[in-house]
Amino acid sequence: MISLERWPQLKQLREKLNGKAKTEPQFRFYRLYDKVYRSDVLEAAYAQCRSNGGAPGVDGRTFDDIAAYGVERFLTELADELKTLRYEPEAVRRVLIPKEGQPGKFRPLGIPTIKDRVVQQSVKLLLDPVFEADFTDNAYAYREGKSALDAVIDVNAHLKAGYTEVVDADLSKYFDTIPHDKLMQSVERRIADIKVLWLIRHWLKAPVHETNEAGRVVVTGGKKTKAGTPQGGVISPLLANIYFRRFLLAWEKFGFGKQFKSRIVNYADDFVILCRERASEALQAARNLITKLGLTLNEEKTRECQAGKTPFNFLGYTFETLYCFGGKPYLGLRPSDKSASKHRETIRQLTARDQVAKKAETVVEAINRVVRGYWNYYSLGTSKRLRWELNQYARYKVWRWTLRKHTKPLKRKGGKQSGAAEVKARVRAAQRLLINGMNIPSKSLSRKDRRKPCEVVL
Repeated sequence: MISLERWPQLKQLREKLNGKAKTEPQFRFYRLYDKVYRSDVLEAAYAQCRSNGGAPGVDGRTFDDIAAYGVERFLTELADELKTLRYEPEAVRRVLIPKEGQPGKFRPLGIPTIKDRVVQQSVKLLLDPVFEADFTDNAYAYREGKSALDAVIDVNAHLKAGYTEVVDADLSKYFDTIPHDKLMQSVERRIADIKVLWLIRHWLKAPVHETNEAGRVVVTGGKKTKAGTPQGGVISPLLANIYFRRFLLAWEKFGFGKQFKSRIVNYADDFVILCRERASEALQAARNLITKLGLTLNEEKTRECQAGKTPFNFLGYTFETLYCFGGKPYLGLRPSDKSASKHRETIRQLTARDQVAKKAETVVEAINRVVRGYWNYYSLGTSKRLRWELNQYARYKVWRWTLRKHTKPLKRKGGKQSGAAEVKARVRAAQRLLINGMNIPSKSLSRKDRRKPCEVVL
């Protein structure tokens, strides 16, 4: 999320909302709508949406179009629509994103119009601090100050503490199956402003436009829709967290946490139950609770295992038995094979034949961004050998790309190959621009190595 320092009144308002929600857990907020169209709130909402980027919605309007039209003019007109209750959410454009490693399977992504995104972000700026006071400490997704890495660290810490019986669970089409009536009950527990509730209901029931194989637009959803919040909508992650909070609270309310001596770590639609004992019973209890909430476990991906004997993956990491240099086994974590394969594929695409026309600096800069992003996240556990392998792979792909760009001249009969030295120099120059993954600061490196700045590969 962008910094709100430019909007001190909005920052102060969020702090007051959060403080009120913490001190009075039963309080319902009944006057929020007049803040939704406040100029500083809309400006911050637009800035956040602009920083996120994204494709246009059904109206085809882009951020460049709004900039040409005038951002201030756009926000003033939007504020007037909200104030006079003339605002109506538009349809959501749905696109299908192929799932990695699952040919033929797609993840539906809903893309609201930019106007709807700005209003959703404006509402989210006001609701976030309210519901943040209620969220449990073991839910890590889409929350300020928490990340997927924090969830991984939590899992690793509890495994070391003896919670080694694991239920590795996954929800089936979570965003698409959240029941509207129960979700709104969870929202209304805190929000009493009928105009804000009206906005949320209309976003949930917005028509969905999807282009079929014949190129025709198929309209689904609408007022008859009873489940689902479009994955891709600005407000959807918050609504997903609000609803899954029911499961996390029910787990403790019915005493399953003490009964199975367990700890749940949740990130969006993925969660693991770490138990000291009776993992099979914990799985059955979780399945019953999930069913009561109107959701479904993905049985293909949900399983129970004994950490240390059977590896399991969570948020891109593999938890398994590893070995020290002396051969002593220990329960640890490392980047998963799937994440490494995805990283290699990304580098391969950046150095493919269709990238030959680009400058070496442009291609290597893109690779360095990917390398930094990868190792900033996969900075935990055992990864020294993988760092070396991925670094060598990047060097090799840059070498191949440079040879394609600067084709070697034919070797003269009875003589040396002309231009070979120039090609070799260009290859080395391109490889010098590469970031060495071994020198990126990481908790898995020694303190001496962590103090070193990122260097280039010579």
